[in-house]
Amino acid sequence: MDPTPSADGTGNSSGVHGGGLRDVVQLTIPAAGAYLTVLRTATASLAARLDFTLEDIEDLRIAVDEASALLLVSAVPGSALECVFSLSPGLMRVTVSVDSLDGEPPSKDTFAWTVLSALAGEVSSSTGPGHRVTIELAKRRGDRADLGEPPAGHVRSRSAEPSELGAKLGAVGTS
Repeated sequence: MDPTPSADGTGNSSGVHGGGLRDVVQLTIPAAGAYLTVLRTATASLAARLDFTLEDIEDLRIAVDEASALLLVSAVPGSALECVFSLSPGLMRVTVSVDSLDGEPPSKDTFAWTVLSALAGEVSSSTGPGHRVTIELAKRRGDRADLGEPPAGHVRSRSAEPSELGAKLGAVGTS
């Protein structure tokens, strides 16, 4: 029997793998880079629980780290960073939020946002009451980003295919 409680508090978490229920895990850490390792570890563990591939687990882990780092830049000193993981069969949604000095969400016209979008699949940001800034990520199991064709003249070897992130970063430089 799996002792992990579900979102409804019944202790039945079988919905993650079968019945369509949703589990929610919430972590609150100090808004400081030194604590991001806690979120990276939790992200990898929860994605593995949902049977994500190793590549998808790594993408999610890096995406949560990147989203958190984007928010920490303008975090109120001494505030807390909140991370909520919503787990459904084959889907992980991650919401990261912090009280911000300026209340402005991260710019979507940056290299960091491009990387984040390539890793997570679905990405959005918003500002709530009290300058609370949020980034929400969603990734489906097995859903790899379509990174397009390689640049002209580039030949990919099947045995030495670059990582998805590496391919995306290469495509960004050629646009």
